[in-house]
Amino acid sequence: MEPALDLYRPLKGAPAKVKLTAADPFTPKYVKDVVDKAYNPAEIYQNRVHGRMLMLENAAKDSRLKKERDAKKAKVRAAKERKKLGVLGRRQGTTRELGLWGFDASQAKFALFLPLHHLWMGYMSELLNLPQRTGAAPRVPSGAAMHPKLLKADFNGSMMTVHQSKNIAILGISGIVIQETEGTFKVVTKENKVKVLPKQNSIFTFAVPVYSTLPATHNATAPLPIPEPGDSLHTVLDAAHVRIELHGNQFCFRSADRAGRKFKAKESIEL
Repeated sequence: MEPALDLYRPLKGAPAKVKLTAADPFTPKYVKDVVDKAYNPAEIYQNRVHGRMLMLENAAKDSRLKKERDAKKAKVRAAKERKKLGVLGRRQGTTRELGLWGFDASQAKFALFLPLHHLWMGYMSELLNLPQRTGAAPRVPSGAAMHPKLLKADFNGSMMTVHQSKNIAILGISGIVIQETEGTFKVVTKENKVKVLPKQNSIFTFAVPVYSTLPATHNATAPLPIPEPGDSLHTVLDAAHVRIELHGNQFCFRSADRAGRKFKAKESIEL
């Protein structure tokens, strides 16, 4: 009977198994073995290999045209994916990517927007041609002359209050308008909170000063004076003012669209 054959025994004449350690690494041994013995392998390793970064493979680099082509394909693919999701998909992305106005919630400070409100009062004083404060009795501006101008006015910076609404959760909310869209007013309240007030099914009130807040020397060609940081700023409600109602159902337009729109007087039976 023939003896069993061990297939895993070392072959006769085979070199001994090399053991690599931190003290005896692979690279110096490999360089010394492949370098021609006519030279000094240890010196060649020390001068040309030791402590240097060597490229073991020359990686192929993508051309500029290929990068542009891949970026274009990725953009088209992303657009197709957003199109599948409908309106919500088209609105995905940051405000900067969508070209929309963004607001940092940490900047929602009522005192921070008081200068904007002060500028709006100066804007109203110039738009409505309000008189300077005198010792005579206050003259209330004529409604017939005010309404056409207020319909096309900019309300960013005004003090807006929810007077009536079918949504009882927003009743009485008041604040400085920081953004107006087609269907909402975004305001910062005195409690330093940002609230979004829908125009639909709501009636708002805002105040217009009775007297001009601009200096007597101001003229229409000069820019509106910007309040200094040390000035004591107040709101339009702290002085003589006129409250005006604004029906949200008839005001669902962007501020840019109202400038060229012709409004018609009509009755409102809602609310």
